[in-house]
Amino acid sequence: MWQRILSEVRFVVHLTRLSMASNMEYRVSFLSQVVGMMINNGIYFVFWLLFFDRFGEIRGYGMDEVFMLFAIITFAFGLAYTFAGNARSVAELIAQGRLDYYLALPRPVLLHLIFSRMGQSTLGDLTFGVLAFLFTGRLDLLSVSLFLVASLLAAVVFVSFSVTVGSLAFFIGNARLLSDRILQTMLTFGLYPFGLFQGGVRLILLTLIPAAFVGAVPVQVVQELDLSALAWLAGAALINVLVMLVVFRQGLRRYESGSALNINI
Repeated sequence: MWQRILSEVRFVVHLTRLSMASNMEYRVSFLSQVVGMMINNGIYFVFWLLFFDRFGEIRGYGMDEVFMLFAIITFAFGLAYTFAGNARSVAELIAQGRLDYYLALPRPVLLHLIFSRMGQSTLGDLTFGVLAFLFTGRLDLLSVSLFLVASLLAAVVFVSFSVTVGSLAFFIGNARLLSDRILQTMLTFGLYPFGLFQGGVRLILLTLIPAAFVGAVPVQVVQELDLSALAWLAGAALINVLVMLVVFRQGLRRYESGSALNINI
């Protein structure tokens, strides 16, 4: 079993190296996308800085929490889609019948699918997240460790939820636009202070659209050194992975080949 796991880990590392080499073939384009994403994040971040500078603390969120929120979400988002770049393209690949290539190879279909492409602009998110965390001033060993672990678990939630909503294409046809909207909704709500949401909306953000587990809960883990919140985050990541595996496996049984013979030529 351990040999199989190590084999798959080496396979993912190999895919990442190939994707990085491919991206670096066009360095100017690659770097411009990275810088562009950092600027985009910075503009949105400045909006929140001005907002909290004007109104102060809102339901437990102040400047410190906003710095941590942006640090975790951008770092987790960058971590997720830099290395699992195809996770956001699952619906499109299914609708176009482009899973044939992955089905023909002796590797786990889902693993190969999501890690076969590396994101480009998302390296800007990754870099922005690191810089934002440095500004939090929480650079002791425990805080840094919790930041890395919480961000990794949030990245797992991002990837697994992306694949789950993308797999809707197995059942309803072309779900690219729908999956994009759902993912954008999760990201948008994740970037808002969680205290703004109450009742049914809060429940949705903890269940159907797990925005709280990529934003508010990781922030609580690092800001309050809350190990119980970390356990909840780990549980949410595990549940999202299990749901992803079940939905994708059930959907794959319904998949019809697109005979897309030229997709990787």
